[in-house]
Amino acid sequence: MRFDEAYSGNVFIRSHQNYEESQAVIYGMPMDWTVSYRPGSRFGPSRIREVSIGLEEYSPYLDRELEEVKYFDAGDIPLPFGNPQRSIEIIEDYIDSLLKDSKFPIGMGGEHLVSWPVIKAMYKKYPDLAVIHMDAHTDLRSEYEGEPLSHSTPIRKAAELMGGENIFSFGIRSGMKEEFQWAKENGMYIAKFEVLEPLKEILPKLAGRPVYVTIDIDVLDPAHAPGTGTVDCGGITSKELLASIHEIARSNVKVVGCDLVEVAPIYDPSEQTANTASKLIREMILGWVK
Repeated sequence: MRFDEAYSGNVFIRSHQNYEESQAVIYGMPMDWTVSYRPGSRFGPSRIREVSIGLEEYSPYLDRELEEVKYFDAGDIPLPFGNPQRSIEIIEDYIDSLLKDSKFPIGMGGEHLVSWPVIKAMYKKYPDLAVIHMDAHTDLRSEYEGEPLSHSTPIRKAAELMGGENIFSFGIRSGMKEEFQWAKENGMYIAKFEVLEPLKEILPKLAGRPVYVTIDIDVLDPAHAPGTGTVDCGGITSKELLASIHEIARSNVKVVGCDLVEVAPIYDPSEQTANTASKLIREMILGWVK
């Protein structure tokens, strides 16, 4: 490995240079074509990479170092600006290729709609897949102002594909009344406001199952992550989110892929949000890539 690449800021810190030898692949999905409030999350993946240079390689939480995991940073998927349908198709095809090569996918968004094609691809490989979803918002709309391709619809699409009983949402504090009603009628699990304690109750029920984890950075309170498109007060702390990642790591669930989305650097000149996201991804790598 050339250390100028490992610490260049052009790749996530300590990224391995060889795709074939890597267990996991980090990739960016720079898309914010359908956001309902503030755009800018397409710049999230590149900034998360850049600030990762400030990370320590060792996790005192998990007693592991980044050099213990071989992961390859593939860069950002080139997505056609303003074309959500084609972007979704490209993302799904890319994840199909990663799974064919037996890689563990670690996605960086981008708006939350990018998680939909990833979940769709994961479900093709793992028909008994469960999804753990951490977010401020339900994301259960069937459409937003007449548009079914929206960052407010990915979990609804996943539930309709997989069955609502296989979707587990945490930290939810915002959504239409109809969305909560739909979740109840379709067997979804929704933990309002909190993540860690309800997660501890659910994880034993998912033991042995393949699980995909999708984290919207706005599950954090804006005090901890102001750099996102749709901020919503009353969220959890970064300490609780880290503890939740570690709780999953120590459980008997089989995490088969993950993503972290909705980081919009322009709204956080302190770069607190991007730095938090990079540390979260470090813990996801060390905790979930076995």
